Amino acid sequence: MEHLIAGFANVLMPATLIWIVIGVSLGYMLGAMPGLGKATGVAVAIPLTFYLEPVAAIAMLIGIAKGSTAGSAVAAILLNTPGEPSSAPTALDGYPLARQGKAQKALKMGLFASVIGDFLSTLLLIALAAPLARYALLIGPVELCAILFFSLTFIGGLAGGSMIKGLIAGALGVFFATVGLELETFIPRMTFGTLELDDGISLVPMAIGMLAVAEMAVQAGKMRELDSAAATIVDGAHPNDRRVTRAEWLRCLPAIGRGTAIGSAVGILPGLGASVGSFLSYGVTRKLSKTLEAFGTGMIEGVAAAESADNAVVPSSFVPLFALGIPGSVIAAILIAALIMHGLTPGPRMFVEQPQMVANIYAAMLCASVIMLAIGLLGQKLFAQVIRVPLRRVIPVVLFLCCVGAYMDSGSIFSIYVMLFFAVLGYFSRKLGFSFVTFLIGFVIGPNLELTFRQSLQILNHDPMRLMGHPVAVVFLVLTVVVVVAIAFSNSRAAVREELAARAATSNPRKLEEENR
Repeated sequence: MEHLIAGFANVLMPATLIWIVIGVSLGYMLGAMPGLGKATGVAVAIPLTFYLEPVAAIAMLIGIAKGSTAGSAVAAILLNTPGEPSSAPTALDGYPLARQGKAQKALKMGLFASVIGDFLSTLLLIALAAPLARYALLIGPVELCAILFFSLTFIGGLAGGSMIKGLIAGALGVFFATVGLELETFIPRMTFGTLELDDGISLVPMAIGMLAVAEMAVQAGKMRELDSAAATIVDGAHPNDRRVTRAEWLRCLPAIGRGTAIGSAVGILPGLGASVGSFLSYGVTRKLSKTLEAFGTGMIEGVAAAESADNAVVPSSFVPLFALGIPGSVIAAILIAALIMHGLTPGPRMFVEQPQMVANIYAAMLCASVIMLAIGLLGQKLFAQVIRVPLRRVIPVVLFLCCVGAYMDSGSIFSIYVMLFFAVLGYFSRKLGFSFVTFLIGFVIGPNLELTFRQSLQILNHDPMRLMGHPVAVVFLVLTVVVVVAIAFSNSRAAVREELAARAATSNPRKLEEENR
């Protein structure tokens, strides 16, 4: 506590606060642009912090990471084009709310959920970093492989209406993740002689194509309908359309609590990432809701669940980074370069050798959460005006930003070709009912899943009975089977109810009662 009080004294200096404000503001704007998310922003800003003091430099980078995570919900809610893949579940209910004239309500709930999830997760980081480091050592390749497999199966079952299609989409995502040099022999796989594919398919252009460009193509096909609907929207016609009511807070608080817990747990486990946390939180909230079928039509608790988990992942992903020197996410991996550049070595020795610097980082993270709330509230009315712009003007701007974001990923025109390829794939996946969400998750965890699976085979010596020596892995494998059976049973019961409801229109009551029995 002594170090933390001194950390606030160091961070609350005007010079340091200004850099945090700059970082959060820059991150918020980058997050609202498809493809220009926190990873790009932090990576580009690292060289700019070379001449800053260590506290101000790291505080600004953390501000960019936090601001962009919250800002990515803006494009998801207003344009149905998530700034980052992890904001995709936010668009499922946020965009319908915006189309109903409740853009400011959705933006405010997204912001409040983001700040609460981020702030509580930072407190968990401060309180539990050292104790959880001991348990993190228990997560080896076998356990991580089981966790990744469970995550893919769980999300595949929850996303979309068909578990089979969800699992097919997830497997297809893992398949595309294998493109590039093979892990052990470095033999090119499915590169077709293209040098740009030797390093694999980049996530940024692929995600932009699947999410943003494909959605723009779908919206362009029904432009007149959407423009006429937008013309009838009167943003904030009723005061409750511009604010979150007490009843909505009561509905959203449990979702925010679950989202924070799920996001924190996902962030602590290396390799899962924010996308897994946000989709998992949204799926759990949807399954626990009494109005499950209403999700996707403008349920504000869907926005709260996704955004709280998405933002809770960022602080909690620093637990393995600070305690073990192992990055828990892409942003944590990028921050390693910044920490080393400013004379800090991530790992357990940080707490012993530089406790004051760790406390300074904690204080900067808490201040960034409060500043993020202020900046988000100030920009609400400005961002909400986007919904009034006709689609014929929005689509070219979004496509231009998509091309810029894809090009900036590698500085090559090949990234734009990758974006267009996956835009076509995303378009047809929407038309055929396949879950592009599960596809993205499969692609994100694919490399880690393959690597940990290969390592598990060597550790277990190809003997399944040796799994008994890894109880954590056994628990997650059992949970995988239970989840598949439970979701299949739930879907079959839902199908039976729909069939009976359809027959009700044509059958007489006595015959229908006999069939129900």
